[in-house]
Amino acid sequence: MITLDGSYGEGGGQMLRSALALSMWTGQAFTMHHIRANRGKKGLLRQHLTAVKAAQQICDAQVTGAELNSQHLVFIPNSIKHGNYKFEIGTAGSATLVLQTILPALIKAQGKSTVSISGGTHNQSAPPADFLQYAFLPLLAKMGVQAELTIRKHGFYPAGGGEIVVKIQPCPQLQPLHLTQRGNNKSSYAESWLASLPAHIAERELATVREKMGWSEEQTHIRSVRALGHGNVLLLFVEDEHVTNVFSGFGEFGVSAEKIATNTCKEAHLLMSSEATVDEYLADQLLLPMALAGTGSFSTTHLSSHCQSNMAVIQQFLSVNFQHHQLASGSIHIDISC
Repeated sequence: MITLDGSYGEGGGQMLRSALALSMWTGQAFTMHHIRANRGKKGLLRQHLTAVKAAQQICDAQVTGAELNSQHLVFIPNSIKHGNYKFEIGTAGSATLVLQTILPALIKAQGKSTVSISGGTHNQSAPPADFLQYAFLPLLAKMGVQAELTIRKHGFYPAGGGEIVVKIQPCPQLQPLHLTQRGNNKSSYAESWLASLPAHIAERELATVREKMGWSEEQTHIRSVRALGHGNVLLLFVEDEHVTNVFSGFGEFGVSAEKIATNTCKEAHLLMSSEATVDEYLADQLLLPMALAGTGSFSTTHLSSHCQSNMAVIQQFLSVNFQHHQLASGSIHIDISC
């Protein structure tokens, strides 16, 4: 039984999600204390509980502590089962983070699976579904994974009501991935999505993007979508030869469209002006699959506490080394090896 302290480092939900994913993959049981101890609302919220119950169902695990607000969990996995699954968060909690938890196990399963997850597809505290579609899953494809994500319904905070559907083929062995450079730029563009909000919000966001990024009218697009509630997300896509990075900003009450766009552009500029291959959020997503493959490497804009906490959890389950050093440009290069 591996014992984990959920208050370590950044002390958030990522530690629990990684532990669940690794427990299913390795068959190693774990117990976690002080779950999400460094968050305003401690313990299991609805999306974390859904992730636990999804993992429990997929590997027929014995679980203690799977209830709302619980800060202690015992998880004893069994064999992974492929199949058709449907999970409902019941709030605007992130459907993408639930998927992050169960995807490695279903990649390792003996047959193909289809997963439907209902909840939030676009909220500020998690990668939007488009990030997985265009940034993360294409890199997994380079590692041999066949997984196709469809946004069936958009769900924004606070109403939720969105749904993603993912079809996953089994992958006998993950292939190593080394992202040494981004390569030449193939395409860069921005999309502002609106649900039940006036068009001028998107127009102002995209005008700011054109100003800050130097992009043309043809590179900026307004999209409308029906959703359970209202919502707005600004997405910047930077598609390079070897990797696509997706940057997102979410509309908030009391925050101007110009500020949302300016902050999103700053994140994109930080990567584009560096030698880094991926931004800090994609870096965090890549750690676990690269560790499961046994080796991998990439560079990122900086090493976040979120990323370091994730490394610590992974090393509790796998005999893997993370080595990192700063490049002359200031970017951080990370090597993963067994």
